[in-house]
Amino acid sequence: MKINPIYKVRKVAGENIILLQGKTNGDMTRVVAFNESALLMWDTLQGKDFTVLDATQVLLDNYNVDPDVASADAKKWVETLQENGLLLSE
Repeated sequence: MKINPIYKVRKVAGENIILLQGKTNGDMTRVVAFNESALLMWDTLQGKDFTVLDATQVLLDNYNVDPDVASADAKKWVETLQENGLLLSE
């Protein structure tokens, strides 16, 4: 999988966010907010093909965290990106 390059993280009022515009009349604009570790994974993996294991490794390389916690956090991050259409599947 790969991060869709059309989306950019913006810093607004001290928060790192991506604005997702609604696609139809009934949809509303959604905001995806990134904490420090989510932004680190985004920045590190941008432009690369990656797996959940790659995202887990980013966390393990940068934080003193239990591998199981890193794995669960990376999986949740990927799921959130997928749910919001921020990933390209290849």
